[in-house]
Amino acid sequence: MAHQTVSRLLALCVCCISIALSGLDPLWAGPYFDDGYLGLTQTELHEKLGLPQAVRDRKSALRVFTYYPINDWDQYFKKVVSPENGEDVYTFKREGIDVRYSFSYTFDPNDHNDQRPLFVRLVDIEFTPPVSLSKIPQLVPEFKPSEEAAAPVFRSNIMLLFFSGSPSPEARFLVREKGKEALDWSLTFQMFALQGLPEPLTVKAPIDRLEISTQSLPLVKLRQRNTHEPVLNPYSKAFAQQPPPPPTVKKIPLPKYAD
Repeated sequence: MAHQTVSRLLALCVCCISIALSGLDPLWAGPYFDDGYLGLTQTELHEKLGLPQAVRDRKSALRVFTYYPINDWDQYFKKVVSPENGEDVYTFKREGIDVRYSFSYTFDPNDHNDQRPLFVRLVDIEFTPPVSLSKIPQLVPEFKPSEEAAAPVFRSNIMLLFFSGSPSPEARFLVREKGKEALDWSLTFQMFALQGLPEPLTVKAPIDRLEISTQSLPLVKLRQRNTHEPVLNPYSKAFAQQPPPPPTVKKIPLPKYAD
């Protein structure tokens, strides 16, 4: 009799746990994409990478930051500046290049608790000194570019935008765009060249910074077509097999004579 009672209690516990897990918010389901970061909670990120070496706070839209030691941030500045405004900073040395990762966060606007969790919404990666486009996959293991020539890649005069993988419905949580529910959102890697990208594009183009985020391919194609030009994937064989551009011929200026 006692054995049957214990068995029933165990079965009831398992049932309750299953119901509780099934009702968990999908926001806690881990990363949304193959990069392994977007969608993680700050706690999960710290478990994965350890505590950050510093925390930075953006002071303006022009990428002006104040950096704080992690202890100073936790003890004082975190209370003065909203916690979601602090970006966790990690610096790595890879192949002689300083690679700095900064993680930006968002929160659930429906969660009004004082200790509400923060979720990674963007990863900002900076290279010192700048590196060539061809070296990015070696320095950023999260970036695994497709070798398909027709993979969705866009450019402007200062940036390259790579779409990766399939859209994730859960990733809409990270997006601040109005009307986000009507669009699909995918993993993107956006590279920036502060000195501008060469024309034509080459794999030697210097890259200063890379952002891992989620963007909408239909949005880029429809609303941003004037600023985002589709280009051949620079990591494809077709790109490597392109004939070199013709040499630039300097024209000799002709003298102008008065009539």
